Amino acid sequence: MERRKRNIVVALIAVIIAVAILSSFGLGIFAPDTAKIILPTAEPSGLPAGEGDEDLVRVEVTPQTVQSVIATLNRPESYGRAVTITDIWGEEEDARGVTQVQVWVDGGWTRTDAVWPGGTVRHSIVGDGQLWIWYGGGQEVWNGPADDGSADLEGQRIPSYETVLELEQASISAAEYQALDGLGCIYVETAPDSSGLVERYWVDDDSGLLVRAEQLREGEVVYLMTASALERPAPSDASFTLPDGTVLHTVGGTLTPDPDPAAG
Repeated sequence: MERRKRNIVVALIAVIIAVAILSSFGLGIFAPDTAKIILPTAEPSGLPAGEGDEDLVRVEVTPQTVQSVIATLNRPESYGRAVTITDIWGEEEDARGVTQVQVWVDGGWTRTDAVWPGGTVRHSIVGDGQLWIWYGGGQEVWNGPADDGSADLEGQRIPSYETVLELEQASISAAEYQALDGLGCIYVETAPDSSGLVERYWVDDDSGLLVRAEQLREGEVVYLMTASALERPAPSDASFTLPDGTVLHTVGGTLTPDPDPAAG
């Protein structure tokens, strides 16, 4: 009888130890670490859906969540791309038509060369809190402080992903994840405003850049912005130089001259 009691005690101790071991190591198996948030991919990644991503939580893009999702995106520090704008109903008559823009961004600096519908060429450089503007091959340069919108192609009528973040949430009628020209994009559409205008945006979830924007009135596209594929990083010969030869910035480095308050 005494031996039987001893065996029972030994068995109970063994069970307790086993439970303790499972509690220590099993939690890491059955209860993963804090889930990571990712966006769904537009194209198959080679793994069947749901395989290999057990510790990931997919974000559902809806009109209520889309701005929060877009706000988490990070844009590249250095790139170049071309942007085309077709504006049919522009507020200014000389702005109606097609505008071609070349954009270079590097280290917080932005350079744009825009050819407007009438043929006018507008150059701008933004960086270090300053904005420089000149036209064509002229030597006269206007210089002044940059505002919050300057780095996003000030004066070019080009929307950015901030444009989407500034929308009233109540105005967003649709939001989802779409494939566009091989890119995985977050799509946003607004309800018609009082004038019947509908806005549509496609934000690349990889670069965080707006790659397409449309405005429609009564179903007709009256404004269209499209962007070419990114060149990353910006090419080494991308120019951040003023007409007089002053180099404001070099790709991969920074040169900050003393702005001439009398410029322009």
